[in-house]
Amino acid sequence: MTDTAVLDYRLVRTLQGRAADEMTRARQQWEARGNRDLPDSDERQLAFSVITRVVQRHLASVLAAGGELPADAGYDLRLIQAVDDAMYEAAEFQGLITDQLIENVDINGCDEVFITYADNRGKVRGRSIAATDDELIRIVQNLASRVSLNPRPFSRANPELDLRLPDGSRLSAVMGAAERPLVSIRRSRYPQMFLSTLVDLGTIHDQLACFLQAAVAARMNIVIGGATDAGKTTLLRSLINAVGPAERLITVERSLELGLRRHPELHPDVVELEEVLPDADGNGGLSIRHLVRRTRRHNPDRCIVGEVMGPEVVEMLSAMSQGNNGSLSTIHARSASDVFAKLATYAAQYEKLDFAVAHSLIANAVDFVVFIEKNPHMGGRRCVTEVREVVGSPDGRVASGLIFGPSPVDGRAVRADEYGLTFERNKALHAAGYDDTAHAFVFGGR
Repeated sequence: MTDTAVLDYRLVRTLQGRAADEMTRARQQWEARGNRDLPDSDERQLAFSVITRVVQRHLASVLAAGGELPADAGYDLRLIQAVDDAMYEAAEFQGLITDQLIENVDINGCDEVFITYADNRGKVRGRSIAATDDELIRIVQNLASRVSLNPRPFSRANPELDLRLPDGSRLSAVMGAAERPLVSIRRSRYPQMFLSTLVDLGTIHDQLACFLQAAVAARMNIVIGGATDAGKTTLLRSLINAVGPAERLITVERSLELGLRRHPELHPDVVELEEVLPDADGNGGLSIRHLVRRTRRHNPDRCIVGEVMGPEVVEMLSAMSQGNNGSLSTIHARSASDVFAKLATYAAQYEKLDFAVAHSLIANAVDFVVFIEKNPHMGGRRCVTEVREVVGSPDGRVASGLIFGPSPVDGRAVRADEYGLTFERNKALHAAGYDDTAHAFVFGGR
């Protein structure tokens, strides 16, 4: 059996440049004939033909010069695919994000690649992603320049990077803080997520699914809390997909991850806003705080903040408390109660609000906090373990009731006995289809 030849990604980038030049000429010729922009489907088909010609010419030139080609029978096809991936997909990372069983990829320099699988393989060591660390940085820089809504710098002057890859996976990179560049990719294995899917996966029980469906329909303001990689974004997607198709949604994110515009059949009227970084001199840019403020001028039915990380917290809470009901967001937290502390700390840190004022603002804005975590009772599977209802701030701190708490059997959130829903919220949830007095639930939503 012939060994599969290792691709030279410097060659891939060279051929990518040649193909890009030919595509530019082809577009210019198309427009010179009086045509409008080339449709995406036609462009991809044309690009693949161009890439094939470029690769075939290169291979022919190698042979004409007396060189040898790898004995691998599929080398030419793999080279064509690698150039196509570099132009339109995730370049050298593409192979890692097409495997549906891969959950996370951690790269500690070009040759230290660790892959975490969802099956019983757990974490394994992968092949090198590049020949050198500098080449790894160039790969990331190339991706950052083309796959995001706004080109993202990645350099010594801008050593941090967060972006969404074409499949919806999240890439985070940093240089300079360690002796080697670090890249982590968190896969989105379930990009189309619904509450019914979470029930099937065991993340939530039927009763909680009915409750969350009703909470969304009743336009409750919900904050999802959890640690890194706990499943916050997946849960957020499921709540968004419980929103009716007639509503206008505006999302605000540091880097576009939710990808709602990919599914117009679910939500045809969606605006995705992404933070715009200032230039190298610190000029320009649009911060998350500014974008959250701007959403109010664009007629949203709901404002969705992908992740609250600080400066935008007061704008978000103000929007929630001033009639923009049904807002959704996520935040890093250690527990459901810690969500309130985090929000208040951010408000104090970035807006200099007194803690009592911050807690009062939170109490007037947030209806429910949903906490999700990796559940040790279920082998580390991601589960919702708590739901808290905000009931005010009588002593200068947010007061909340535990509506759903961890089951002693498996740790998943079940209806807690010690607290009843407040009258007005219970009335609204009942009108939206949730009966808090029922004993048996079969979730029939999506």
